[in-house]
Amino acid sequence: MTGKVSSALFAHAAFRIFWYGRILGNVATFMQGVTIAWLVYASARRTLDEAESMYLVGLLGLAQFLPMFLLALVAGAVADRHERRRILMGCTLAQLACAVGFTLVSAQAEPSIPVIFLLAVLFGAARAFEMPARMALTPALVPREILPTAIAWNTFGVQGGIILGPWLGGVLCAISPTLACSTALGLYLLSLAAMVRLLTLAIDAQPVHGDVPRLVMIREGLVHLWGSRVVLGAISLDLFAVLLGGVTALLPAYARDILEIGPEGLGLLRTMVGVGGGGMTLWLAWHPIRRHVGFWMLGGVAAYGLATLWFACSREMWVSMAALICIGATDSVSVYVRQNLVQILTPDPMRGRVSAVSGLFISASNELGEFESGMAARYLGVVGSALFGGVGALVVTGLWARLFPELRKVDRLLPAA
Repeated sequence: MTGKVSSALFAHAAFRIFWYGRILGNVATFMQGVTIAWLVYASARRTLDEAESMYLVGLLGLAQFLPMFLLALVAGAVADRHERRRILMGCTLAQLACAVGFTLVSAQAEPSIPVIFLLAVLFGAARAFEMPARMALTPALVPREILPTAIAWNTFGVQGGIILGPWLGGVLCAISPTLACSTALGLYLLSLAAMVRLLTLAIDAQPVHGDVPRLVMIREGLVHLWGSRVVLGAISLDLFAVLLGGVTALLPAYARDILEIGPEGLGLLRTMVGVGGGGMTLWLAWHPIRRHVGFWMLGGVAAYGLATLWFACSREMWVSMAALICIGATDSVSVYVRQNLVQILTPDPMRGRVSAVSGLFISASNELGEFESGMAARYLGVVGSALFGGVGALVVTGLWARLFPELRKVDRLLPAA
């Protein structure tokens, strides 16, 4: 039965094209991300020690997060007022322009770190508008009864990018960082072509807000989110757990100075997170969680914290890879539940605004989490930062189970048939 549902999902041309474009863009983003992180870390290590270089990589995450933080609420209102597909096309064009800039910088004998940071800020601004439009568009592409499967496949698209992007980025970066960046540029072009094709298809019209002031729209979205304890608990749980527990920013230091496996090894480590996450989301696409979803979300975050502690203590490449696979798999369980709850429990007229807050929390947990990891590494060391993150994720799980009993008690994603 689940196989038939997935087949029916890809029978919808709009979702199929949307999904292909998204996975191409994700591969490009993660390929570019691992290359840029290596460029910054390697350039900084010429004059700085390990801790100071990691701090700089952490600041790179902060540079991408700040524009998303400043623009998220406006971007959500824009997604609820304008054609979401056109927003996605414009954001893809902006990401393409940034990819051109990264390619030119990487070709320099000594890449300019300030220019990389400037491009990271612009890239973060594009993502601020892209995320709510993309998240809010999905329910318009498929019937409601197969929305959980669509969300699982969307998540698999992200994980596919995490699998292929860092690995390709690491391999190509070892040959030439310019080759890695230019390959990402080509993938953005293909993603843009998919967005152009999507514009030609007819889908259900989104709600029109007419002359409603943007500040009123923002306030309405925040009031709705604050009143939905389940949605608020779900997105804030992921925020604080991954904010504290993320180890992505630490991987360049692990690859270069702890495991001593170079840029190819860095790409492989980044890929392992996607292998675990992709495998789990593919399983969920074919075998969706049907009961006790709140328990599964909290359990996934707790297991994520334990896997982070496992990675922190590892000194062997294969052990580290196994731990990162577990990190990706356990994180995907909570992501699957959270995205379903946000889309199912939010009315379509304000889905863009709520998705913007959810996207902001996701970005905070990722980009701001990289900054937190870099700061922690500066004072606790690289391993101490990873240990701190694992313990923090476990503490957050316990607190949220008590603060949001409504989340803990959620049973089904959709009403029983």
